[in-house]
Amino acid sequence: QVQLVESGGGLVQSGGSLRLSCAASGSVSNVVHMAWYRQSPGLERELVADITKGGLTSYVDSVKGRFTIARDSGMHTLYLEMNSVKPEDTAVYYCSANALVDVSMRQFWGQGTPVTVSS
Repeated sequence: QVQLVESGGGLVQSGGSLRLSCAASGSVSNVVHMAWYRQSPGLERELVADITKGGLTSYVDSVKGRFTIARDSGMHTLYLEMNSVKPEDTAVYYCSANALVDVSMRQFWGQGTPVTVSS
């Protein structure tokens, strides 16, 4: 099992910056992939950015050049640096981890942290 706790959300003005953190605990050594998702009211949850244990990253087009995903070497903490934020970035942001549990891959979720960008 992997437990995830997000922090760092809040209210920020358009054009500003915010840094989200996600603390992982439990069977962290089995984590192979971590990601940030977000969900706005009435919309489906979308993948924002992800990172592999080897450090490979990818981003949804709408945040490329503005957001940066990073993690510490042990996959204990995941970060999302959000710059030049826009009102459309307003959402609840969720941390996710994929870990090998027994013989299968499982996905774990945090409780989410809300981000509101004012115009």
